[in-house]
Amino acid sequence: MTTKIKLALLGCGDVAHRDYLPEFHRIAETAEIVAVCGRGEARAKLTAERYGIRHVYTDYQTMLAETEADAVVNLTPMQMHYETNLACLQAGKHVYTEKTVTSTAQQARHLADEAKQRNLTLVCAPCIMVWPQILLAKKLVDEGAIGEVHSARGLGYGGVPPWAGFTSDPSPFFATGGGPQRDMGVYPLHALTGILGPAQRVTAMNARAQASFVIGDGPFVGKTVPLEEADTWLMLLDHGHGTISTVEANNSVQDTKAAQLELFGLKGSIALNLIDGAAPIHLLQTSPKWEWRDIEVPHARAGGPDHILGVEHLVNCLQNHTSPVLSIEHATHVVEIIEMAGIAAAQGQTMNMNL
Repeated sequence: MTTKIKLALLGCGDVAHRDYLPEFHRIAETAEIVAVCGRGEARAKLTAERYGIRHVYTDYQTMLAETEADAVVNLTPMQMHYETNLACLQAGKHVYTEKTVTSTAQQARHLADEAKQRNLTLVCAPCIMVWPQILLAKKLVDEGAIGEVHSARGLGYGGVPPWAGFTSDPSPFFATGGGPQRDMGVYPLHALTGILGPAQRVTAMNARAQASFVIGDGPFVGKTVPLEEADTWLMLLDHGHGTISTVEANNSVQDTKAAQLELFGLKGSIALNLIDGAAPIHLLQTSPKWEWRDIEVPHARAGGPDHILGVEHLVNCLQNHTSPVLSIEHATHVVEIIEMAGIAAAQGQTMNMNL
């Protein structure tokens, strides 16, 4: 019998309780959570009681020094990812980190060096490139099912704040180092660069629709949250070989009827959902009629992002001694795209990527 991978959970806010912990039972045969750390003692204890976690911490350095965990699942606010991921690696722990892995590409490269020097595995969200519908879309493109692809587009809409039912303080999503380009834009950016190849050039424009908002419900009701990052982004990527794509990322749109990812080939098109992990692919092949390709995933989460697949990928890599598909190299490239897009938007330029 394969020994279970022991995990420590760093961060037990809304994303942990909404997306990760309710789905953890699906990998319970191969992994277990042995410790949890949260800034608030009450929430950390509640998390431990609800999910049967033995050890509770409010200081991550203490947890890293004391825990028997093999790896850390890092669900802290994105502005803390460089600091916390570095500490985890330096403590000798493998890491699964929520997006973005760091705030800058330079920081991401430093983490890559740390992981390599210590022979540690670093798996980076979003886990788009292990989602079944993304793998099917890539397979169809690689096989030429829709002909040569010369254009594509992706949408990363985070919803107009305030967000109803959000149980944590949403401020980090809108503070400096956050913003929809890092929160939601990473989904289409990872998918497009994973399917079409890395971006060679980037340009962008951004705008600000709101200066602030007031939280309408939950434990932080009445708090005013300033938007320190632009909330409306449009990025244009040149993948080389005559292939370009666009990415919209914003918190200024209520909803859309458009597919979140569309790939346009000379012989057809592919449209799919980047958030619902069980949604079908829509495929058009030189015909006016679209067909559905259902995705068969045992016990898949319906109606939401299947983030637990990223943790499962880490566990599989550790047990099978394989390199991650959800690599620090890919995550670094996406962070650099976002960096370059910010410069391009500010200066009205097209930026060359460091490939």
